[in-house]
Amino acid sequence: MSDTSIEPETKPEPEPKTEAAPVSEGKQKLSILHILTSVLAAAVGVQSKKNQEKDFNGKGSIYIYIAAGIIFTVLFVITIVTVVKNILASAGM
Repeated sequence: MSDTSIEPETKPEPEPKTEAAPVSEGKQKLSILHILTSVLAAAVGVQSKKNQEKDFNGKGSIYIYIAAGIIFTVLFVITIVTVVKNILASAGM
């Protein structure tokens, strides 16, 4: 007797898709508008995962984001101080 067993064909499972693009692919240069909206979203505390990955995988340097964050913070503080001074001046204080 020959012992032949028939095994069902198994298909290889497809590899899971990753959302982040590999670093080896061509990196896209980020626009100034994208950097500004990313900094604003970070200041408010909302950022989509897609945009966050684009920030980290793009050609933009970390120093651009740091500089934009510092500039935004300085402008925000100046705006708040100016608004408070104007309110206090109009109230007669």
